[in-house]
Amino acid sequence: QPQLVESGGGLVQPGGSLRLSCAASGFPLGDYAIGWFRQVPGKEREGVSCISRSDGSIDYADSVKGRFTISRDKDKNTVNLQMSSLKPEDTAVYYCAAVLFLTNCPLNAMDYWGKGTLVTVSS
Repeated sequence: QPQLVESGGGLVQPGGSLRLSCAASGFPLGDYAIGWFRQVPGKEREGVSCISRSDGSIDYADSVKGRFTISRDKDKNTVNLQMSSLKPEDTAVYYCAAVLFLTNCPLNAMDYWGKGTLVTVSS
């Protein structure tokens, strides 16, 4: 069955960096737009970044522009999120999700979701 698994979360000091990975099994990520989302307890899940199936469209939330970079590794069937200059407000559970054929990542229309990985930014 199609699955997504996030990895790379952990504890990092403000200003530090982490790289999150989203690994797919059972389907080729190249046919899907892939989004990264994050959620803080008690808050709504929000979009962080999205890369289209053709890699022709990449979007970032205003809060992470210039600090986060999304990319594909086709050989490993993974999508990565490189995070730098991390701030305490980046603390959240980060999820990756896939949607077939779309060039954007609608929160309520994603086909597959991972279980999430926790990122904690604290001194």
